[in-house]
Amino acid sequence: MDKRTPDVVTVGEAMALFIAREAKPLAEVRDFERATAGAELNVSVGLSRLGFRVDYVSALGDDSLGANLLAFMDAEGIDRSHVRIDAAHPTGFMLKAMNDDGSDPQVEYFRRGSAASRLSPADLREPDPWQQARLLHLTGISAALSDGCRELVFAMARQARAAGRLVTFDPNLRPRLWPSEAAMIATINDLASLADVVMPGLSEGRLLTGRKDAAGIADFYLGRGAQQVVVKLGPDGAYYADGGNRGTVPGQPVAKVVDTVGAGDGFAVGVLSALLDGLPLPQAAARGNAIGARQVQFRGDCDGLPTREQLADAMAPPMP
Repeated sequence: MDKRTPDVVTVGEAMALFIAREAKPLAEVRDFERATAGAELNVSVGLSRLGFRVDYVSALGDDSLGANLLAFMDAEGIDRSHVRIDAAHPTGFMLKAMNDDGSDPQVEYFRRGSAASRLSPADLREPDPWQQARLLHLTGISAALSDGCRELVFAMARQARAAGRLVTFDPNLRPRLWPSEAAMIATINDLASLADVVMPGLSEGRLLTGRKDAAGIADFYLGRGAQQVVVKLGPDGAYYADGGNRGTVPGQPVAKVVDTVGAGDGFAVGVLSALLDGLPLPQAAARGNAIGARQVQFRGDCDGLPTREQLADAMAPPMP
């Protein structure tokens, strides 16, 4: 295998993030801290910090926001050789409020017409080392950005599935990006049917499947071809099922929730890294809980994603 072959490939939109420094509605905030955002970028960061080789497929504008994101990827050890620079379209960005009570913060996205929304199957180059990656990770966000992005994501999923690669999928619903709820549900479930591992949140799963509980949600996706399903239960932990084994892994207590954004991406990092390490699904779910719990204690969307040494501390049982 080519020495440049990554362990993981993912595709998505990297965005600049501006986090409020004061606990006010975004319309009143005057002072922001600059950071980075994007579900797939967060997962890339987390897996790279744990020692995996990650290739990120995306597009950025030829602007200062894009340049900053490229430097960030370099600093995190992410292979961005498949990040295309688009001189005609800008880099997307988002604003995030500060909350004092641990509730979900107000966020606003500025991504319409972005460089990443112009991705399409034309961005697939063959042959290429990333097509031999052990794992392809996808989210429903990329499929919602544009028709071209959706076609690219489905093409990558089918290609990886045909080659026997592990395909993981986080629905990561963004209803505002879809023309209708019905279109979102149909497309997300079609994409999930191409994945080996599906990781919905409980509320997402209820909307997507019409099932009320985690077991029913898992059954829905197992029946559509998934080999493993992990349903995120928030503070209550995670429910896992792989056809033969089922159970619930309890959540990990957190003394203070600072920011909930990025918790689901942290959970995905835990599950994916554990599967790549050869661990069974219950341990993968437990690692997902631990990293998700660590992430909510930090303000930035990926600031709490651990190194291997920090992971060992995060997995340690809390002191009595």
